[in-house]
Amino acid sequence: MAKNRPPGPQGTALIYDKDMARVRLLWDDPECAIEVPERLTSTYARLCHRGLAQRCVQLPVREATEEDLELVHSPEYVAVVKGTQTMSREQLHTLAQQYDAVYFHPSTFPCARMAVGATLQLVDAVVTGAVGNGMALVRPPGHHSQRDAANGFCVFNNVAIAAEHAKRRHGLQRILIVDWDIHHGQGIQRAFENDPSVLYFSWHRYEHQSFWPRLRESDYDVVGQGPGRGFTVNVPWNKVGMRNADYVSVFLHVLLPLAIEFDPELVLVSAGYDSGIGDPEGEMKATPECFAHLTFLLLPLARGRLCAVLEGGYYLQSLAECVCLTLQTLLGDPVDLGTFPSWGIPEGPSCLFNPCPHCSALESIQNVRAAHAPHWASLRHENSGPVLTPSTWQGDAGPSLLGTPSTGTTDGLKPLLDKVLSCPPRSLCTGIGLAVPDSASGLNLPPALLQEKGVPLREEEEALIGDEGTLGWRWRSKQTRSGFLCPGAHTDL
Repeated sequence: MAKNRPPGPQGTALIYDKDMARVRLLWDDPECAIEVPERLTSTYARLCHRGLAQRCVQLPVREATEEDLELVHSPEYVAVVKGTQTMSREQLHTLAQQYDAVYFHPSTFPCARMAVGATLQLVDAVVTGAVGNGMALVRPPGHHSQRDAANGFCVFNNVAIAAEHAKRRHGLQRILIVDWDIHHGQGIQRAFENDPSVLYFSWHRYEHQSFWPRLRESDYDVVGQGPGRGFTVNVPWNKVGMRNADYVSVFLHVLLPLAIEFDPELVLVSAGYDSGIGDPEGEMKATPECFAHLTFLLLPLARGRLCAVLEGGYYLQSLAECVCLTLQTLLGDPVDLGTFPSWGIPEGPSCLFNPCPHCSALESIQNVRAAHAPHWASLRHENSGPVLTPSTWQGDAGPSLLGTPSTGTTDGLKPLLDKVLSCPPRSLCTGIGLAVPDSASGLNLPPALLQEKGVPLREEEEALIGDEGTLGWRWRSKQTRSGFLCPGAHTDL
């Protein structure tokens, strides 16, 4: 059980309006068919069933003004969307074909204005202290939409507009956007790629640019432009099946060090739950309580001023549970572990709670850290150079080290890590792609740190343990030479 700190003194806000469910697909389109009104209505019904909605401060929804929309979008594009209110079905279909993975409805414009307006209402309430934190259940989503284009079910960029609004109306100078949707939010990235006042973090299914939106700009080495260099953080998932340990590892080793150094005044979460278990888009295995822990890790930032805004999520059962646990965490409730089903995974619940990150996840983590080391003091204290060879692009071969291992320490993260692990500790200590160098031959290592050569390893261990080195042993350490602290490293040695 992880006990979260209480919410702000004025409570937690929830913003929802059933009118945002009016928009629906009017023609056959397999790509867009998963974006249904029930994403909103069934999620809210689940919140009510769990008694969570009743405990929140219910804020009214307003429609955003055209001036609000033009904080991010061009007047010409706003006019195009406004014109859909009087279009026929055939005209709507023709317009949709001009964009990528989008559909329009006569109610698209008012619903999209409500989605933006709800997000702005939440930001105003949190920044002014009327509430401590909150969540906006909105539709259509927003993080893909761009200055002149709808994209990926998104019409207006709710979170990007909210960030600009917070800067201009409330005078905020540092805003953190955390995008945990499974798709890259290229619309948000493009809006702020030159802006050092907004730190944009996104993880996303990428598979070496083969997964939608298939953009080069989604890779780890794209870090922003001009004065915004270092303020765009992309963590590409190059394989599916990422679990709780992978998500928590990215937070601990990438997001939190940068966020603490950045010291945001407001945290906006593009809360897409297609990165959760069971979703057909993401094909990941992170369980609902993982999002509770991720939310918990963000709460100490910005004095707890956090606004979560719904983005994607297309497996209704998983979506509803993820939203419930996110809101439950904002309310300050503890999260009980091990209370969820196996979600139909053939391996059973044990595979969901494995504390070892995937090798592919570790590769992405280290590559991101290397790309951002020149821009952040929190990454410069250790050798964060790229340690993984391109051979990991081919098959499942484990990574190999290049250069001198780092001697940096991350033991300070251990108390935090212990709080957020999603399962009890297991008697396993893992190393991360480590080769014991010749210079280690004189080390007097305790037996618990070593695994004898020839002893069979589980698949997860094989993925994490690299070359055997000259000692004929495999290294298993909670403080690895590459500077990582692995979720599972809290085990007694």
